[in-house]
Amino acid sequence: MTARFCERYLEKRSRTRDQMVQAARSGVQNIAEGSQASVTSKKTELKLTNVARASLEELRLDCEDFLRQRGLAQWPPEHPALKRVRAKRCATLEEVRAWVEQERGGRTPTDKDAHGPVEAETGSVPVSGSRCASVSSAQLVANAALSLLNLCCYLLERQLAAQAAAFEKEGGFTERLYRYRVRSQPRR
Repeated sequence: MTARFCERYLEKRSRTRDQMVQAARSGVQNIAEGSQASVTSKKTELKLTNVARASLEELRLDCEDFLRQRGLAQWPPEHPALKRVRAKRCATLEEVRAWVEQERGGRTPTDKDAHGPVEAETGSVPVSGSRCASVSSAQLVANAALSLLNLCCYLLERQLAAQAAAFEKEGGFTERLYRYRVRSQPRR
């Protein structure tokens, strides 16, 4: 979703575009690496999960900056459009696209038209059930991304707390190996 958002709404040579894509990639990759590392090192799992959390927080701030710099409103969690996107539980980019199309009244801009890339950011359309009279697709997608990022960051905070508690209680692989060696050594 981030790569598509950046492709569509940010300048190709923009440093922010690169940062946002890398932050999203880092978040995903570090979650996966941390999960793999958990077999042998709880300490590494905790570290990588924390890196993922920090990367997604950076991405969240960039989304907020995108809205602020363009004078677009950041919606509160109870905004009707955000309630609808959360209720859909979109798992794929295609599901997010369908939601955007539905919110835009059945119309969604195409990637290209006869004049090149569509500048959807300037094309405001009514959004059903919205407190706003109209919103751009950029505002709609940026707010949906923020809603999803808030959820991801919240869930990662809970995961980090659980990982830290497990590490404190059980230790990691190295600590368990040390305890095993100590117990298995003959007493002198």
